[in-house]
Amino acid sequence: MTKVAFLLAPAVHLLDLAGPAQVFSTAADIGLGYELAYVAETGEVPTAQGIPLKAGTAWPGLTAADLILVPGWRAPRLPGTPFTEAVLRRLREHHANGGLVASVCAGADALGRAGLLDGRRCTTHHEVQDELAARYPLARVVRDVLYVEDGGIVTSAGIASGIDLALHLVATRHGPGAAARIARSMVVYARRNGDARQTSAMLRHRAHLSDIVHRAQDLIDARFTDRLPLGDLAKASGCSERTLTRLFVTTTGLTPLRYQQTLRLERAEHLINGGSAVESAARAVGFEDARMLRRLRSRAAAEPPTSA
Repeated sequence: MTKVAFLLAPAVHLLDLAGPAQVFSTAADIGLGYELAYVAETGEVPTAQGIPLKAGTAWPGLTAADLILVPGWRAPRLPGTPFTEAVLRRLREHHANGGLVASVCAGADALGRAGLLDGRRCTTHHEVQDELAARYPLARVVRDVLYVEDGGIVTSAGIASGIDLALHLVATRHGPGAAARIARSMVVYARRNGDARQTSAMLRHRAHLSDIVHRAQDLIDARFTDRLPLGDLAKASGCSERTLTRLFVTTTGLTPLRYQQTLRLERAEHLINGGSAVESAARAVGFEDARMLRRLRSRAAAEPPTSA
């Protein structure tokens, strides 16, 4: 029986907690042997979403086979850790005894205060990565990835990436088939690997105010597997081909074709991670064969995430 102890801070984010808890609860339901516990420094914990939670104030007995997971909590910027030194000592001791310690989003700050990030690769939500790196200069903050595992410390980006982290831990202990079974039960679109980016291509390139480009992107997003001539995109967007290309590059940094290829590549990676052959994935996302997909994958692999 593996114990998973969730350490709850005031203003904990519900999904930071509920996502991983659902993964391990489902793992228990299918007989993988997990027992969940919820620990806090007070018996009632306010959440960021307004629902109070009950938690135990006494820690369960933990062994090297068990996990402590610290969900994130609400703050406009990375806050000071709300835990006492006694709690931080618990984290250090569990790790020193061979146990895993994990975090979601701002929970990485608790690991940093405990000294567990020093000399290790780690990550957190993209909005607070800079502050985490400044606060813990001995940590190696890996930017724009979903989760990082280094020396018994597992950190994740935040919110839904906590599900990816938990599925990764299940896959590590019980194999990818078990993790896939849990993902299907949870109706999770796909189990993402840690190097996947924190925001999808559809979101990364939408931070602009051009209605023309948004109209073109709406069409590409809906039909990215189809052949979409530039003339058709321009007509749907209400401008000339030259104007659309100029505005698209200015606002997104990509041509319309490169944007479509980015969407295809992202979808293909999901299929490949789920067990599809490269050739099958290429055809499923609109390529005639796998040559272009392999070329795009090689280009993407040449641009690794950067560390602080």
